[in-house]
Amino acid sequence: MKNFSRENIRNIAIIAHVDHGKTTLVDALLRQSNIFRSNERVEERVMDSNDLEKERGITILSKNTAVTYGDTKINIVDTPGHADFGGEVERVLKMVDSVLLVVDSYEGPMPQTKFVLKKALELDLKPIVVINKIDRPDERAEEVLDEVFDLFVELGASDEQTDFEVIYASGRAGFARYDKEDANEDMKPLFDTIIKNVSAPQGELDAPLQMLVTTIDSNEYVGRIAIGKIHRGKVKKNQNIVIMRKDGTTTNGKIVNVYTHEGLNRVEVEEATIGDIVAVSGLADVNIGETIADASCPEALPFVDIDEPTLSMHFMVNNSPFAGREGTFLTTRHIRDRLMKELETNVSLRVKETESPDVFEVSGRGELHLSVLIETMRREGYEFQVSKAMVIFHEEDGKKLEPIEHLTIDVPEEFMGVVMEKLGPRKGEMINMTSAQNGYTRLEFKIPARGLIGFRNEFMTDTKGNGIMNHVFEGYEPYKGEIPERSRGSIIAFETGTTLAYGLFNAQDRGTLFVGPGVEVYEGMVVGESSRADDIEVNVCKKKHLSNTRASGSDDALKLVPIREMTLERSLEFIASDELVEVTPESVRIRKRILNSDERKRASRKK
Repeated sequence: MKNFSRENIRNIAIIAHVDHGKTTLVDALLRQSNIFRSNERVEERVMDSNDLEKERGITILSKNTAVTYGDTKINIVDTPGHADFGGEVERVLKMVDSVLLVVDSYEGPMPQTKFVLKKALELDLKPIVVINKIDRPDERAEEVLDEVFDLFVELGASDEQTDFEVIYASGRAGFARYDKEDANEDMKPLFDTIIKNVSAPQGELDAPLQMLVTTIDSNEYVGRIAIGKIHRGKVKKNQNIVIMRKDGTTTNGKIVNVYTHEGLNRVEVEEATIGDIVAVSGLADVNIGETIADASCPEALPFVDIDEPTLSMHFMVNNSPFAGREGTFLTTRHIRDRLMKELETNVSLRVKETESPDVFEVSGRGELHLSVLIETMRREGYEFQVSKAMVIFHEEDGKKLEPIEHLTIDVPEEFMGVVMEKLGPRKGEMINMTSAQNGYTRLEFKIPARGLIGFRNEFMTDTKGNGIMNHVFEGYEPYKGEIPERSRGSIIAFETGTTLAYGLFNAQDRGTLFVGPGVEVYEGMVVGESSRADDIEVNVCKKKHLSNTRASGSDDALKLVPIREMTLERSLEFIASDELVEVTPESVRIRKRILNSDERKRASRKK
């Protein structure tokens, strides 16, 4: 493999709002830099390698790749666009010298665009703006460019930062242009702009090694792999180093292998030099944010501050009547070990042990952040229970502060009324309203993070699937007062057994059911949403008693209304504070914390 000098290296990150086409744009760059063999079958969105990323169509983990263009190696980091994974964005920006800010030619700057751009500007990076999807029939590239410029000014960008380069592109069609009207069908203008406008990495080549660890990976053959950018000097195979911890302590170590990126592959090299993004193995206990330094000159690098979590929930050992049937890893030790392993790579996550040995308090950046962890664990064979998400409050000068989100909603005009009506009790405060294109109106709110828990499902129902909502963390403000919990109660299974059509038929008039016939349920399991505010208990396992008399018509097949499929996300949003979600590799069930009906009544009387 060719070794590149510092002058021939460019390090860039791709940042954008979710679904603005970052990953597809990286696909086009990879395809046109001849990384793949001519006969190689390449998937779309090849950077989204994780199953969950493919299913959800979002990037969750930042990825490293590298393309060679002429004599220059371009290291590219594809970052997540969803606000819940902002911790991933923040730390990878420390590895790069510029960013491509990708903005949809129709949607324009969205909440997450603002969040990621603010982080890049604070680190003094000069972005290149890519107006993407210009082949959309409803594109409005000129207006979007004005909106992007206004955003730079609003975020306090310097004169040099506001004098940004602009490229018009379509990642899907595989072209980038200096002007919208150009006719070229390749990515050459974007490659040329990167090489011309992104500075080569700075630093001292002959000084002792300094490398900041920004990502951790692992491999069953070589163990833990530390990924980061070389800030100073060179890194070599079998080099003796010192790991500089965040608390000021140091540990001696030895680098076994050095890898650089070539396309989507890691390639082993003898040494790598300043400015390159490399992966090194042999350091069993290295962590994100620590510095790998030459043993003869141990000096630490500063690390970016990661925004603190805003939501927490309890993960606990499954104690339902069906515990242990479907999972492989069930015990406190299994769950603790898995959560501690997650902490090594998930920088925005926090795990705290509670007074109960079976319960862990897990805090993250939002519902999606935590639900992705839960979904990943259940796919790995874990079985456990989780509680309703709770907001993390702060105390300052004796005042209670809570996290506030900036919520942006695009809806057809006919649904504006119902959305505003629902956000009122949730303490949403409208700060802006603009007419977007195609009959959609954009509403912007400041709303407590508490007010958004459970709102997405309601919102999708109210707007018949036509609404788009995005939110991003704004800051902490004084507590806004009580927010009512769910307005409807639960339908609860009266006894343990298997659901039957007759029992379900009698129950469906009481609300919306979550289970069909032939499903095993237990006493205290939630099988539907009541049409009233109170919980009701129903015997969904009830059989019809046989008699000698038959009525014409009434004994024909019972007609059951379609059930509401409760996915993991829906279940997490739905549950009340006295309920839990039971998660196993095969099932997601909702249950009452106290399963026995009499005990539940006693507890509620005490309350």
